[in-house]
This record gives sequence, C-alpha cells and structure tokens, in this order.
Amino acid sequence: MKIVFFEIEDWEKEYISKQFPDAAFSEEKLTQDAAAKFADSEVISIFIYSEITAELISKLPNLKFISTRSMGYDHIDLEACKAKNITVSYVPNYGAHTVAEHTFSLILALSRKIIPSVERAKKGNFDSVGLTGFDLFGKTLGVLGTGHIGANVCEIALSLGMKVLAYNHHEDSGLVEKGVVYKPLDEVLSLSDIITLHLPHTKETEHIINMQNINNFKKGTFLINTARGALVETQAILYGLEQGIIKGAGLDVLEEEGQLKEERQFLSKHFLANEDYKTELINHVLLQRDDVIVTPHNAFNSTEALHEILDTNNANIKSYLNGALVNIVGQ
Repeated sequence: MKIVFFEIEDWEKEYISKQFPDAAFSEEKLTQDAAAKFADSEVISIFIYSEITAELISKLPNLKFISTRSMGYDHIDLEACKAKNITVSYVPNYGAHTVAEHTFSLILALSRKIIPSVERAKKGNFDSVGLTGFDLFGKTLGVLGTGHIGANVCEIALSLGMKVLAYNHHEDSGLVEKGVVYKPLDEVLSLSDIITLHLPHTKETEHIINMQNINNFKKGTFLINTARGALVETQAILYGLEQGIIKGAGLDVLEEEGQLKEERQFLSKHFLANEDYKTELINHVLLQRDDVIVTPHNAFNSTEALHEILDTNNANIKSYLNGALVNIVGQ
C-alpha cells in the first residue's frame, strides 16, 4: 500500500517515520503535477494548502483515504471524495491544555508585571516601585467559550481560588458542579475582573467584544485573547485602554491575522512567506503600548500539542488500515 505525506517539515518526517517507515514524504503541497508523480497512492496525508479537487482526485485512481492534519477540511471537495468512495479524516481538537496554560501565562504576566520587572532587572535596576501586582485569588474570571480550551481555563482558575463566570451557548454540567456560573454575555462583561476569550471565529462571534459593549466592562478589567483576533474589534481595545475601562491586555492573536484557519499555519513555510501579513502585524498600534502584551500567535506551540496533531493523524491512518475508522468527516 502506498502512503504519502505532503507538506511535511523535517521534524515531522522524523516523528512520522517511526510509525510509517515505508511511507513517502514530500515537503511540497499536493498539486496536479505531484498527483501525477504519486498516482499509485492509496492513502495521503495533507495540510490545508493542498487543495483536493475533483480534477486532482481524477489523477489519483487508487486513492481511498485522506487524512488532513487540521481541524478544518474546506480545502477538500467532500462531494468529489464521496463520489469516488474516498474516506476523509481530520484532527478534531488539539492543544487544549497548551492554550489554557498560555492563557494563564498572559494573565500572570499582567497581574505580576513580569515584563517590566524583567526589563528593569536586566538594566541593573532592582527598584520595585511601580511594580506592585495583584493576587488572582478571589478575583472573578469571565470565560467566553467553554469548549475543550475554555473548560481547562475554568479548571485552572478554580484551582487558584478564582470565581468563574462563563458565557456559552450550552452549559457544561461538569463545570457547573465545580462552581462555574453561566451568565448572559453582558453580565459576564460587567462582573469580571479578567475576561478571556475561547470561542471559534464565526459570523456570530466576530467582534463579540466591540465598541458597543466595551462600556459594559467593569472599570479596570484585563482582557485576554488566545482564540482569534477577529473576536475583538481592535478599536474597542484601544478605546478601552485610553478610557481606563481596560487596564491591560494580553493578546496572542490580532485582528490583522484575517482569514487564518489553523494555528499550525504559523509553522508552515507557505504561511511564513506572506510578507504583507508580517508588515501588517509589525505596524500594529497595540504592539507599541506598555499596557499590552502581545505574543506571536504562539499559544498552541508546544511539543505536546504538535505531537498531538501528528498522533491523531497517524491514528486516523492506522484506523483505516485496521478497518476501524475514527475521526471521519461527517460522522
């Protein structure tokens, strides 16, 4: 059986080869030309830059199984695959602990003024005037979105003795039993000392924090976003900071990231070649503010999370080989 992995980085090849020593690897995305070269492939593993169209599928007559190393799968023509009896699998989730931990890295960096403290010490100044922080214990954390990541954020907050309010379409009964209180969005915004976002970017959630509801925030609130930049209207952040509504912000994502679909894109050579994107971020006004901490969309980037993507992908392929399919699109 011919198994081919496309859009593979060197470290991924080394990791995957341990489980599929006879597989073929290509650093390039799957194109019409590449399809001709690998026409005998029965199983392929791809990332989002490989557009699987009906025309491309026609060049892979033996293809039976596609495993995409992503949560999204709109780069694959599912109807064309169905017509050819090709099964498609995906990675339903990963990095739930990784992103939750990064969220609290940002919260703690703000609450204990870690960045200015380090910068001052590096200059040989050990004066602590102006570096007084605050305890998280007893504070109220507002969590927007309680999926895998948001639920872990709630758990960490509870372990630190924080009160947790949550906004989500559906309540998590397990979190409620542990003390999380679900409330409407406006109440979460007005009652929280720290607000953190863990929602997907959809038409419904775009600018869920905006110029209209920023005034509902409790004065002196801290805002954290490790989800998607488009969840928060940039102008609302700037207005909130200038008016003292927001005391500080920890942002791993910015609105200029536009149509970003997968965190893993940040480690792809195809994405890193986008100079226009880099310029937009470099010119971002929030980067210049002392009351804002910006990290380069790095919340997902841990060894464990990246391996989780590959482990799920490998398990998907093995499930096909063993006749017990898992993580199938549409099931």
